[in-house]
Amino acid sequence: MTSTRSLNEDDPLDDFIPRQITLDGIEKKVYLMGQGPAVIVMTEMPGISPHVARFARWVRDAGFTVYMPSLFGRDGAVPQAEEGAAVFKRACVSAEFRAFASNASSPVTQWLRALARLAHEECGGPGVGAIGMCFTGNFALSMMMEPAMLAPVVCQPSLPLDDPAGTNVAADELAAVRQRLEREDLSVMAYRFDGDRFCKAERFAAFSQALGERFVARVLPDGAANPNTPPFFAQVVASPHSVVTAHLIDEAGQPTLAARDEILAFFALRLLDRQR
Repeated sequence: MTSTRSLNEDDPLDDFIPRQITLDGIEKKVYLMGQGPAVIVMTEMPGISPHVARFARWVRDAGFTVYMPSLFGRDGAVPQAEEGAAVFKRACVSAEFRAFASNASSPVTQWLRALARLAHEECGGPGVGAIGMCFTGNFALSMMMEPAMLAPVVCQPSLPLDDPAGTNVAADELAAVRQRLEREDLSVMAYRFDGDRFCKAERFAAFSQALGERFVARVLPDGAANPNTPPFFAQVVASPHSVVTAHLIDEAGQPTLAARDEILAFFALRLLDRQR
């Protein structure tokens, strides 16, 4: 499972099918590819980079239909420092994301729940998986309020930006998610680097307290992060951060590659094995 596309130049995303999808009166572009049960791949900051597209292709190759919504940034662009910082600042003040709300869910998660519902209707299977990264990291949790969502993955959730122990999920939603996880024997997979400046240990501790043993946390050592990253990650993020994208080392035996494989196996367990 290797990528032949360059990660150092803009990705035309020409193997995806772009669709304009309107849900709850809001239209967004969504990139689709693959066959099988649906997995929603939510991009990290500052947008759908070549690294994010590579991960989406890995999900496709594992037997799934990828739905990758364009939520911010320039689709397919290599994350440059100045452009990425500008996207980051715009998202921080956007009402869609509530970047500084410790215990309130971002409004965009309502649209993403509707997307999960649509994806399940279109692709069938037992349900839908989703992975959020960085700015979208905790959105997969809020999406568990949609019954079709069966396999949530939380990667380096960075919101809220001003409270390391904040969850960016409303307390009543967290309680409802925990009840559902226990009632349906489901779990949440979560990943971060130990020294991540934007997703610290306090956030995982808060999620663990709220969700109990159903929140399965993986903390990777900083030394497992790829040191060769695009300018946005090198200059703006400036710490190990993106577990399955920019900081992944695509070599056998690497902890980040093992994390990717575990995520794909988790999707298979919840979405493919239940079909057999």
